[in-house]
Amino acid sequence: MHPKILPAIILPACLLCLAANSFPTNKIIKTSTTKINMTDTTASVALPAASAFERTIDGKQTHLYTMKNKKGMQVAVTNYGGHLVSALVPDKSGKLISVVLGFDNIEGFQKTAGSYYGATVGRFGNRIAKGKFTLDGQEYTLAINNRPNTLHGGRKGFSSQVWDGKQVNDHTVELTYLSPDMEEGFPGNLKVKVTYQLTDDNAIHISYEATTDKTTVVNLTNHAYFNLNGEGSGTILDHLVQIDADNYTPVDRTLIPTGKLEPVKGTPFDFTTFTPFSKNIHADNEQIKFGGGYDHNFALNKHTIKTSVARVKGDKSGIEMDVYTDEPGMQLYTGNGMGGFNTIRGGKKDGKQTAFAMETQHFPDAPNQPQFASTTLKPGQVYKTQTIYKFTAK
Repeated sequence: MHPKILPAIILPACLLCLAANSFPTNKIIKTSTTKINMTDTTASVALPAASAFERTIDGKQTHLYTMKNKKGMQVAVTNYGGHLVSALVPDKSGKLISVVLGFDNIEGFQKTAGSYYGATVGRFGNRIAKGKFTLDGQEYTLAINNRPNTLHGGRKGFSSQVWDGKQVNDHTVELTYLSPDMEEGFPGNLKVKVTYQLTDDNAIHISYEATTDKTTVVNLTNHAYFNLNGEGSGTILDHLVQIDADNYTPVDRTLIPTGKLEPVKGTPFDFTTFTPFSKNIHADNEQIKFGGGYDHNFALNKHTIKTSVARVKGDKSGIEMDVYTDEPGMQLYTGNGMGGFNTIRGGKKDGKQTAFAMETQHFPDAPNQPQFASTTLKPGQVYKTQTIYKFTAK
């Protein structure tokens, strides 16, 4: 979720970008550069070269890790910011389509840090109002990187840190990071583990786990940008979308939830049946105007990790994506701040609304809104959550 996506320049502190009903010793696999025809047969698609991600950042080595399943789907992640770098999904004819926007080298992700392409977001995903919250009677002050609020963990959140990476096997990558006490203003030494797994049913499982030695707040998510017709193929406006949510959390002008839950019925936020993004994305509606499109948290109906909470269909490719999560909410962001400033894979620009994000989460600004499910983590507790993006082709 972003008010605006920045041009491809390196900032000393990344400014900007994004955005939960119920409250409940490295083995590096070198990437093949073999070209595979896309559906238009004039283009080709492949995972990035591993060498383009072999760098030293903040004194630590960065790498690219790849996974492949029996059906030919391929995924790449990097330990720089825990980014989901690429996902190549077979269409109904078996040809691979690149459905996650990104870059072919690590510099691309560095230069667009404030846009969070495929990033692991933390310590607190989404916004915290005015960069302040109180915990156990003590007020904590965070960096303001999305005026007047804190967004996605601050100026240098988890998305800009170098994690320790481990290739567990051909279909699993494990990333760990120790966020020190008061990093970006958050209390407690937080030990974090994120595991990416590619299964043979063409699903990307992302599992998060964290522990702390001091009471803190945690809200982790992934900020992948999807275009199911293929990155660089144009807008996502004609994608069909269904979200299992009868309510959403309206926001103020700065995209902080008002604290209320409002019904989606009769509003542009009603995706209870398949609806194209284009139907209401430009509606004369205050909430749509605040976000410049969709940049809102949906309060998901009662569900389990085995229940699909959202479904999206690529209108040209026939590729469909289901989202599964145990989180209470999901931020829908339709790339409203994308302005064609950055060149993604294939030499295409990241034009406005050429991708969407579905960020599973607890609700934005939860530390300041006690009516929302708590994001507090105490010593002795274990934070665990998981999200699955599963792809099919019809």
